[in-house]
Amino acid sequence: MTTLINYLLSGISLGSVYAIIALGYTMVYGIAKMLNFAHGDVIMVGAYICFFATSRYHLPPLLGVLGAMAVCTVLGILVERLAYKPLRSAPSLAVLITAIGVSYLLQNGAQLLWTPNPKVFSPIVGNGRVTLLDGQVSVSHVALVTIASCVVIMLGLTWFTSKTKMGKAMRACSEDKGAAQLMGINVNRTISVTFAIGSALAALAGVLLCSAYPTLVPTTGSMPGIKAFTAAVFGGIGSIPGAMLGGILLGVIEIFAKAYISTQLSDAVVFAVLIIVLLVKPTGLLGKQINEKV
Repeated sequence: MTTLINYLLSGISLGSVYAIIALGYTMVYGIAKMLNFAHGDVIMVGAYICFFATSRYHLPPLLGVLGAMAVCTVLGILVERLAYKPLRSAPSLAVLITAIGVSYLLQNGAQLLWTPNPKVFSPIVGNGRVTLLDGQVSVSHVALVTIASCVVIMLGLTWFTSKTKMGKAMRACSEDKGAAQLMGINVNRTISVTFAIGSALAALAGVLLCSAYPTLVPTTGSMPGIKAFTAAVFGGIGSIPGAMLGGILLGVIEIFAKAYISTQLSDAVVFAVLIIVLLVKPTGLLGKQINEKV
């Protein structure tokens, strides 16, 4: 029983990282209707910025995290302005190819700038652990911070999109960009803010991911980015609670698959579960069916 609880806590911790990344995916897709596959590489950039800030310049971990989020916020805005904005009215295939190109650009740029690799990332909250049930259940400080961050971010984004002026503008753009523009909403600024928020969350997720799994290389964000996109689809892309639910479920499924089936087959199990869920509920667990008028 205690082993099961340990696996569950590990799964929720990993799933919380996926959920934070998926929140960025789901916001960008929900508002801009773009699949930003370079999002996973923003995770890697954020982790590198925090690594150098704390190891080379000896800044406190909190400042390193904030610096990484600030740099990735600017990076997200630049990527949107230079790569995606000119393609707003282009076919979705052109946007997809551009996103893949931006992804490879960031990966190869990291390989040129930040050699040698890999780098060993130090956890931002140390290596301490909390023990429960007379020491039979153990959870790291990093896992606790990751889970708490995920819950706070999800609640904060839910409040932001429902209560603030910018959040309401985002929801309006998500429904109909043309109508939103006629109502006086600055669509370009709204989409830029969405990319900025998503990229800042990616930076935080990168720091938390590398705190739990301390090896940092230029391809660090590739597979977590794909899994986070899977989590967003799993939970219902465009839904903030859905992104969190999908991320946590994906992390739990992955950890249990590694523990009870096979470490080599764990990814296959994760994607097989996604396929089964989408066959039963094509819009995801919390997604809503949208009826188009003709």
